[in-house]
Amino acid sequence: MENVRHLEPRDQADPHGQMRDDMEAELDVIGGCLHNPRHIPSVRAILQGGDFARPAHELIWNALGHLYDTGAPITPVALRIELESRKQLTRAGGLAYLVQVGDHTGGGEPAYFAEKVRAAADLRAEADLGRRIVQQALAPDAEPGQAVTFIDDYLQRQKERSAGRSGDPADALLAELLDAAGLDDMPALEPLVGDLLHRDSLARIIGPSGHMKSFVVIDLAAHVGTGMNWHGHHVAQGTVVYLVAEGARGIRKRVRAWEKHHGLKMENVHFLPRPVQARGPEWDTLIEAMRRLQPALIVIDTQARVSVGVEENSNTELGIVVERLDDLRRATGACVLPIHHTGHVGEHGRGASAAKGALQSEFHVSKKGDNATNIVVTMKVGKQKDDEEGADIQFGLRVVTLDGEFKADGRPVTSVVLQSLDNRPRVLEPGTPEWLVARLDRDGVDGTWGAPRVIRWCADKGIQMSKAKIEKALQVRKSRGSFDPLMGPEDLPENLPGPTFNQPPQPEPGRSGENNENRRSTIPPQGGEVAGKPITEPPSPTPLSREWGGRGEGGENNPTDTPLCTVCHTPLNTDWANRGYNTHLGCDPTTGSHPDHDAA
Repeated sequence: MENVRHLEPRDQADPHGQMRDDMEAELDVIGGCLHNPRHIPSVRAILQGGDFARPAHELIWNALGHLYDTGAPITPVALRIELESRKQLTRAGGLAYLVQVGDHTGGGEPAYFAEKVRAAADLRAEADLGRRIVQQALAPDAEPGQAVTFIDDYLQRQKERSAGRSGDPADALLAELLDAAGLDDMPALEPLVGDLLHRDSLARIIGPSGHMKSFVVIDLAAHVGTGMNWHGHHVAQGTVVYLVAEGARGIRKRVRAWEKHHGLKMENVHFLPRPVQARGPEWDTLIEAMRRLQPALIVIDTQARVSVGVEENSNTELGIVVERLDDLRRATGACVLPIHHTGHVGEHGRGASAAKGALQSEFHVSKKGDNATNIVVTMKVGKQKDDEEGADIQFGLRVVTLDGEFKADGRPVTSVVLQSLDNRPRVLEPGTPEWLVARLDRDGVDGTWGAPRVIRWCADKGIQMSKAKIEKALQVRKSRGSFDPLMGPEDLPENLPGPTFNQPPQPEPGRSGENNENRRSTIPPQGGEVAGKPITEPPSPTPLSREWGGRGEGGENNPTDTPLCTVCHTPLNTDWANRGYNTHLGCDPTTGSHPDHDAA
């Protein structure tokens, strides 16, 4: 067979059948990629041009790859033109051979046949190694040990191939270059915890000693393992490995407290209760173990305990530790999260600055307060390489008593868990429009009520507020309808003050408080409301007075059900009364006078 890299007949187990199968596999690879160019990247990850046994196939493959890289159409005609421009069409077998190549489709799976081509290339390389060793050993000037250089060269080439690289370092570097369009093929960061932590990244949490860093990270790890959202941030569930290199004996108590507080087991979180040195040989064992487990998050508590003997102020030595952490990330695709102490200043990680440049994210944890009732833990986003730095996250502490566990003196064993302070219900200041909106919603007051009715309702409840604030509250309610589904009664703060939050109720509900705020108001107060009971519909009309049944005592000009003004006791306009008013517009609630009636 012409134009083929031949082996000696004695080196071929099946010089005819095997070679024929290899050629068919090579045609299926090239033809399949010619018909379906989307397979080219996956085939490239398996083999290079030099893996083809027929040199013509290498020429065709290289031309095909050039068309793909430049975004040109990939068709048999375009391939012929590309080979002609390279003056390689004849060496590639000519036009007739290109037609033959195009008849192969690879069964839609060129990568499958690429594995066969790669295996055949490896066997040829091993046969070539053996032949060179034999030739060297049989040479007249042969000396023992000289064949070792052939073996070293072979192993180096195989190592480069296993990394998806060609034997030529320059070719390997050129193959890694991407144009602007190629950047779109790079995978985006995969969120793990909101915009804070991402898979396949190196992050770090820093803070002074004793400032609750481990508690924050345990809480993070537990939420990733269980898949629960972390204090308002979406979580992608995954396996977590927690390397407890510092304070291993206290970790059990913290885990049990978290489980009791949340009422569920801390699933998918595994603990290694001892350090593994990043610069020691066991680190490679850790990398292999994590590669098999494929966790989503790997916590290292603390960075100092896995880098014993490293000069922290040396960028060179610390850079080696960072590189070993990055080896762990590359092998697993996990978020690797070491915990580190800050220096004397307290704002930056202790030691050289080499580590921070390699981080995707960094967070600073600190606390204020002296006991569990007043401690506030703050996590500040110190760095986000590719995202906007978010707002600070704050936590309070809750003391949890562990069931059935007691100290030597009989006191119960306790620990603490984090509680978000950012998602707690907002405390509304009494007397503000927002507070009144919440109070009206809680008491079920109809959202269609106008200012006069709400003013009277407030007076009945002993709520002293200005007319302007009440009207502002009604504008808020009107803009969202009667009741906000996002602010139902179950979502209202539990500490809304009662009717006496400002001052004791007035002896005459609806008059004294209202008049102090609206001494010359022309808006009539409302009657018929009972203090302490929510009002859900307009009050019933005031029964008709026998004294004022109409224009005269006989009442012959008005029906008996016409309501009367509660100030001057004269009939109200029917439309005015139907809108829920029980006084004339001109009646002054301070003096009780009525201009028309007094004039009469």
